[in-house]
Amino acid sequence: MTLAHQAAPSLQLAVNVLDAQSLLATFGTIGIAVVMFAETGLLLGFFLPGDSLLFTAGLLCAGGSATTPGHLSLPWVLVASVAGALAGAQTGYLLGRRAGPALLARTKSRKIRDGAERAADILERYGHAKAIVLARFLPIVRTVLNPLAGALAVPARTFTLWQVLGGLVWTVGLVLAGYALGASVPNVDRYLLPIIAVIVVVSLIPVALEILRSRRTRPVDGGDA
Repeated sequence: MTLAHQAAPSLQLAVNVLDAQSLLATFGTIGIAVVMFAETGLLLGFFLPGDSLLFTAGLLCAGGSATTPGHLSLPWVLVASVAGALAGAQTGYLLGRRAGPALLARTKSRKIRDGAERAADILERYGHAKAIVLARFLPIVRTVLNPLAGALAVPARTFTLWQVLGGLVWTVGLVLAGYALGASVPNVDRYLLPIIAVIVVVSLIPVALEILRSRRTRPVDGGDA
């Protein structure tokens, strides 16, 4: 039985979509697939906790047995994570290809616009293959890059190949990392909140480095003009 069946109605109404624990406690394994799809395929999903959700799900797979409250099945978590992430990215690409730049131009979110600029810079700097894989590990960028790749007419075969590779590495890697930690540290669930906090901070490091790099290069570019 999944956590979705065990959750009380009051908990379902009070679910916090920004909290990985709350999402897993309310929706269980199916919630992982939905969040992965929304975060990687829909621009509205940029705020969802993708990294911490995958890692936390892996932790919950390691503790207890199938009858233990809060326990998740590792095979099903992997299936839900991969399916949601791959289907979401492909959907985002197709939406971008159909709607074109207007899809991003209509948004009023500053975070999405900044993410689109970073995604475009990554595509130009690293090329399609490396950029599509790297974007999986960058919050917001992984949401925006997929429709942007479609809008910029990145070849469908190229996008599909590399988004599948990047999606597998990202989802399976984080889930198994959480599972390995949960299996090696007794009662690791007691430290779940600080662990999630560390994951969030670590996931933001690439974004911070990219912002610092862009600020350092701007004066140089302006001086050459």
